[in-house]
Amino acid sequence: IAMMDDFYMITQEDLEDIKESISTQDLPTAVNTIKGFLEKQDHVELNVGVTGESGSGKSTFVNRFRGLGDEEEGSAQTGPVETTMEPKAYRHPKYKNVKVWDLPGIGTPNFKADEYLKLVEFERYDFFIIIASDRFRECHTQLAKEIMRMGKTFYFVRSKIDSSIDAEKQKKSFDQKRTLDIIREDCEKGLRKIGIEYPVVFLISNFELGKYDLNLLQERMEQELPQHKRRVLMLALPNITLEINEKKKKALEENIGKIALLSALVATVPIPGLSVAVDIAIVTKEIETYYSTFGLDDPSLQKLCESSGKTIEEFKSLMKSPLSGGINPASILSLAGAAFLVLAENTVEYVVSLVPLLGSLVAGGMSYMTVSTMLKRALNDIAEDARNVLIASVQTEV
Repeated sequence: IAMMDDFYMITQEDLEDIKESISTQDLPTAVNTIKGFLEKQDHVELNVGVTGESGSGKSTFVNRFRGLGDEEEGSAQTGPVETTMEPKAYRHPKYKNVKVWDLPGIGTPNFKADEYLKLVEFERYDFFIIIASDRFRECHTQLAKEIMRMGKTFYFVRSKIDSSIDAEKQKKSFDQKRTLDIIREDCEKGLRKIGIEYPVVFLISNFELGKYDLNLLQERMEQELPQHKRRVLMLALPNITLEINEKKKKALEENIGKIALLSALVATVPIPGLSVAVDIAIVTKEIETYYSTFGLDDPSLQKLCESSGKTIEEFKSLMKSPLSGGINPASILSLAGAAFLVLAENTVEYVVSLVPLLGSLVAGGMSYMTVSTMLKRALNDIAEDARNVLIASVQTEV
């Protein structure tokens, strides 16, 4: 039964998607089209501008958003005094095409939003995060209105929520949800007073980014970004909530059909003695991406050990994927498992009839089905491992 489970994951949509990928009938062109598509994806840029008053926690947010602590290599300099005099870009440690910009502080006595946006070259940002660690003031709304006028998106983030919660915790009647609602309403009321009609404020703790409103914030960003940038955002966000874990899985799933097709097109060149030509290199590269995106690569796990006080062995013992012992031809082929035997000939014929380019029934059709199955299995297993590691790292359901 398990074998069939993996098999039926290849959906009608996957096949239609492939038909569209290749409208041309010549092999080299088809291979280049897909390679080009996959490469282009890797070059989509995302630029996030983070602004706020001095001391509001913007530099720490720039670090956390990229999954870094304040004292790690490549982190933005933090401190009570404004350290940012001009826009400074910080690249994501894993996705070099993602830059989070630490912008100069706002709120100086003669602050002018239009001049400020010119100074920071506002055209380059996909969206802005406007941070306040207490009340939002005139300078925040001035900036927001100017950003709106220029046709860009912004998000109000109220930082240092943990400090507010700690102060309230002393009271006998403490209720966390109620406290958060009061803070949110207070911020929104303040913003309405100074001219923002429908304000939405996200409550964030820089020290425990996964708590409070991070999921709401990432959902909103995802809805408002153009399609091709959404994927970049989901892959780059630190894997610190179960919702983000699930979204990463979906974003990675979208490429499986194209990668399988690429492998299959390469496989139609018959190789004597190989009935199923699986391009191990293509599959390996993709699986390594999965590990890195979910933060299960060794450097990421090492960092998680430091922050959670657990050992790397404890985390590794939670990983059930056959790949967790190492990505090598043997462990990769084990993913195909009985897939070879299950692939009914008529299904393979159907794939080949849809995509005549896949030519030889055995090599092309089988390779497409096999690689799809392998990658879907690998992604499911790795996402599940990441979920278990995430739950263990915070000791509670996130």
